[in-house]
Amino acid sequence: MDPSRKLITTLDPKSPISEQYRTIRTNIQYSSIDKELKAIMVTSSGPGEGKSTTAANLAVAFSQLGKKVLLVDADLRKPTVHRTFSVNNLFGFTTVLTKQATLGSTVLETEEKDLYILTSGPVPPNPAELLSSKSMEQFIEEAKEQFDYVIFDTPPLLAVSDAQILANKVDSSILVVYSGKTEIDQAKKAKELLSNAQSKLVGVVLNHKEVKDNDYYYYYSSK
Repeated sequence: MDPSRKLITTLDPKSPISEQYRTIRTNIQYSSIDKELKAIMVTSSGPGEGKSTTAANLAVAFSQLGKKVLLVDADLRKPTVHRTFSVNNLFGFTTVLTKQATLGSTVLETEEKDLYILTSGPVPPNPAELLSSKSMEQFIEEAKEQFDYVIFDTPPLLAVSDAQILANKVDSSILVVYSGKTEIDQAKKAKELLSNAQSKLVGVVLNHKEVKDNDYYYYYSSK
């Protein structure tokens, strides 16, 4: 499957699935009445639940509002953003965090107006250390100054500690669960980890829920 086909909000903006992403976008905006939620983390309990696809399409949905959006591949173990957008991954998030390059010189434009991406860069030996560094905090502040929304695609919560570390630094988190695949106990554990990290969980995305016409959609619900 062509990785770019995951970007249904670009390929078929009038589809029911694209409309669900816009619903998620609207709910996030309504969740930020008291505090503007600019840095948003998208994660899941385990692998293969659709968090990368959700992060990418949500980024597109926000950019279609005319908002300047940065999608960051913070999955420093199994990055996918460079494949989704068919770009190289020689430089990216890790080179910015290690001060080998600046954010401005590393961010890439996309065919979608107002959407920018930052690929993972070279996979480091110490992802958790990089994400917990002072450099990470500086990165978030700089990115929030330059973009209206910064969306982080992170590793699954139950696999490694990376997402839990980042959850404490961003403004909010979104948990993706896969219908018929994600176990209830896993989802509860993932939510508990986010709570322990004092992250604001704004909602859950139910992925791959089958409907009567055999189509699939993404469904947003508050926690």
